[in-house]
Amino acid sequence: MTDQATTQCGYVALIGVPNAGKSTLVNALVGAKVSIVSRKVQTTRALVRGIAMVDQTQIIFVDTPGIFSPKRRLERAMVTSAWGGAGEADAVGLVIDARKGIDADVETLLQSLSEWKKPIHLILNKVDLVDPPHLLKLAEMLNQRIAFKETFMVSATTESGVDRVRKHFASLMPASPWLYPEDQVSDAPMRMLAAEITREKMFERLHDELPYRSTVETDQWQTRKDGSVRIEQTIFVERESQRMIVLGKAGQTIKAIGAASRKDIAEEIETPVHLFLHVKVRENWSDDPARYREMGLDFPRE
Repeated sequence: MTDQATTQCGYVALIGVPNAGKSTLVNALVGAKVSIVSRKVQTTRALVRGIAMVDQTQIIFVDTPGIFSPKRRLERAMVTSAWGGAGEADAVGLVIDARKGIDADVETLLQSLSEWKKPIHLILNKVDLVDPPHLLKLAEMLNQRIAFKETFMVSATTESGVDRVRKHFASLMPASPWLYPEDQVSDAPMRMLAAEITREKMFERLHDELPYRSTVETDQWQTRKDGSVRIEQTIFVERESQRMIVLGKAGQTIKAIGAASRKDIAEEIETPVHLFLHVKVRENWSDDPARYREMGLDFPRE
């Protein structure tokens, strides 16, 4: 706990449609990997909080699930989580992929935000991939639709413009004690972060083959006498055919996923990791309330 008179602390929610680059931006703002990044849309399922420090100000960036038109129960839970995170934050940033501009999904989101009373900050992402004239025109069009408090142009991958965004949001945070230790970068337990890393590696490897509805849970986390950590995780899929895809011929796919995940987890916790992966079929896991609690989501009853 710190002296409230000399410190600031608050929440910044980053919202946007799937694949706008919110997770990459949160990682850049925090300076560490706290949210998984994948080409596959809707990989962020629950609210992921990354913690950044600017002098005496602690900023808790909330990476929300992409906002889209939900069709399934899990999707409804994700969208509800995203809007809830935005409504409770001290500041909100709308992240838009500058390459895609105002497509149908962004149009729907803009219509929903047009009635918002809370100030919104526009963050145009991936600007390194767009010609400046097109970028300026897009920024003008968006500001005509909504009276954004500020407009930022960033590239989360190259981190261009990221420091300006971080410092701006720091200036908006209310006077408050810090909510987390100064060196903490996420509020998620390492068991959960490790599961998310494995899920990311699975999507990277099987982007075009594996259905979106799969999940990873960390079953065991044991610190050994030599300081290394033994981790056992289970990948849950909904059909036997999906299990065979994850395993791959002679187990080569699961071995590759495990090797990539083990490397990233070891870098995160700064200690050697022994990772053991299992793949199980759990039919209709996305209709199981317990799985929603595991992901930090409320279970939609309808």
